Amino acid sequence: MEKRKLSFWQIWNMSFGFLGIQMGFALQNANASRILQIFGADVHELSWFWIIAPLMGLIVQPIIGHYSDKTWSKFGRRKPYFLIGAILASIGLVLMPQADIFIAFLPALWVGAGFLMIMDASFNIAMEPFRALVGDNLRTDQRTLGFSVQTALIGFGAVVGSWLPYALTNWFGVSNETSAGVVPANLIWSFIIGAAILIISILVTVTTTKEYSPEELASFDNDSDEVFEEESSSLMDIFDDFKKMPTTMRQLSWVQFFSWFGLFGMWVFATPAIAQHIYGLPHTDSSSTTYQDAGDWVGILFGIYNLVSAFYAFALPYIAKKLGRKRTHSISLIIGALGLLSIYIMPDKNWLIVSMIGVGIAWASILAMPYAILAGSISAKKMGVYMGIFNFFIVIPQIINALIGGPLVKYAYNNEAIFALVISGFSFLIAAALVYKVKDVDDVVQSN
Repeated sequence: MEKRKLSFWQIWNMSFGFLGIQMGFALQNANASRILQIFGADVHELSWFWIIAPLMGLIVQPIIGHYSDKTWSKFGRRKPYFLIGAILASIGLVLMPQADIFIAFLPALWVGAGFLMIMDASFNIAMEPFRALVGDNLRTDQRTLGFSVQTALIGFGAVVGSWLPYALTNWFGVSNETSAGVVPANLIWSFIIGAAILIISILVTVTTTKEYSPEELASFDNDSDEVFEEESSSLMDIFDDFKKMPTTMRQLSWVQFFSWFGLFGMWVFATPAIAQHIYGLPHTDSSSTTYQDAGDWVGILFGIYNLVSAFYAFALPYIAKKLGRKRTHSISLIIGALGLLSIYIMPDKNWLIVSMIGVGIAWASILAMPYAILAGSISAKKMGVYMGIFNFFIVIPQIINALIGGPLVKYAYNNEAIFALVISGFSFLIAAALVYKVKDVDDVVQSN
């Protein structure tokens, strides 16, 4: 028995919830550092607060992957996790920028960090099953398209999330001014709008997407006699699965490590780096209107790289058809590295748009190519848990960067955060070189 071929719009609806997830994620990426600084964090402390994000991914995604592999209910296999994660993430989005309302109980900085943790755990609950769903529902000849559509929706959602604070201020007159310990109104309303769109987009996927039953999935798998047989398996099997991961996954792990080490450095330090290096502000100045303007501009830049990634994602299946998945990914990473390195020499804020075009090309490939390569080497019965384990190689480099990034900025870079972005660029170059060591067992010419 063979999986049915899905139309473009069926694939689009299947991943539409990712638009809302990434909108919330983009709001967090572009603004969490600024919010934490408003609540009192120093620039060299930012990476320590950001350690919450990868730590939640390390804990949550393999567990969710394991249980979603074993789940089947009248609501489906993966869909219950989408909805629960979206509801919890929306609560975190609404309350994080308003953490100062809880100062009667705890300092706003710690409350804000707590809601950041809730958001990250919830994004991971919703995000991991989306990756597995593409592997579940799509045939081999549609997987590159499936992950590319998912990447495009991630890009569109991130554009809206990244640009929203700037748009509310410049188009609708919502204030971006702040006072001591109080987050600007444009950020508060952006996070509320993001929470609403997250819920709506997840509901689109839940109500329009049909999942295969366990029996149907068993008939597609080469090991069909064993699929879904291990109903009594325990959570500890994750460690056994880790030891038995496919060779392709081990090789991709190093590519992922250096890719995400670089991304984390950019997300954490982009706002202070650009405020200092481009706007000329001292590293201690995080409460001025100029700093808020710099933060809003970083949101625009993040939106640009996500917009580029959304359109580049549609081209990826055709480029990969011509060049192969590995070469496509390596070239994309090199272009992203040049984008990050160029930030250091750009003369003003507008030239940073060019840098972000390069970053957007790398971002699209990072979100699509490794998963397209990986999916062909994984059995259907292990799709969820291995997609979760694969997340180890996304979150571990972020945890390492979180631990060493702040001290490096303070002691090695003399509080000049721009050098964190330079290191991110070199990290992308290492990842690009390591791509060629990966064995792609399913790198065939795809027509869709």
